[in-house]
Amino acid sequence: MEPENVFVNELIEDLESGQLQLPTLPEVALRVRDVVDDENANAHQIADIIAQDAGLSARLLQVANSPLYRGRNEIDRLDMVVSRLGSKLVRNLVTSQVMKQMFQATHDAVDKHLRAVWEHSVQVAAISRVLAGQCAGISPDQAMLAGLLHDVGTLPILYRAEERSELLETPGLLDHLISTLHTRVGSAILRHWEFPVALVEVAEQHEDLTRSHEGGPDLVDVVQVANLQSHMGTGHILANVDWTQVAAFHQLGMDHDVDEIELTDRVEEIEEVQQLFA
Repeated sequence: MEPENVFVNELIEDLESGQLQLPTLPEVALRVRDVVDDENANAHQIADIIAQDAGLSARLLQVANSPLYRGRNEIDRLDMVVSRLGSKLVRNLVTSQVMKQMFQATHDAVDKHLRAVWEHSVQVAAISRVLAGQCAGISPDQAMLAGLLHDVGTLPILYRAEERSELLETPGLLDHLISTLHTRVGSAILRHWEFPVALVEVAEQHEDLTRSHEGGPDLVDVVQVANLQSHMGTGHILANVDWTQVAAFHQLGMDHDVDEIELTDRVEEIEEVQQLFA
């Protein structure tokens, strides 16, 4: 059996048996989520948890004072960050900021892949936020988090590939393995992290371009369109998709007869979101 087939079979077997080692969400993100879910929690309690991580504290202060979120006055205290942004947005931003730490590896080839996935995820997150702003009932900041998490399934695949040099030496093989496995693994990770079903569905279904559903647009629709937009003009297989055949464009009320989504008037906002994760 070819090495790549062995890899796929072993990973799926371990995933189904619960033996696949899934990444752990950093403790600070878990603690912030628990406190936010507590109806009796206040801004000071959330701030106290964040304050234990100096790097995260600095980043959240930067975010709160960024063009996307700043008010008339600059703020310099974490409890003011929570008061300005709201506890749920802070929870999402904490998760988003700590995610970057996971996209690093010791092997150069794997590290290169992880960084590329992270950069793509940031771009999808930024586009998702802009698209959601045009959709009633979808939180732009939840869409941003969904975009950032959509390819999280690549993590265990690439971590395990570090141990298989033969997989790293064949051009294009790692990309093929990721394409084959990452949606299934990604949904398992987000279930493991006890994320909402809507985010699990994004990881699981964002590349199912035959997907259709009743009712208004959802997070999967937003991330699907953002993902296709991000891949446009690249060598990725999704760059060749016929958008007229993708129901998500109809769900978002977009004109899919054009070859390119006109987001030119939102470029500045997209770049501002990307800067949050630079």
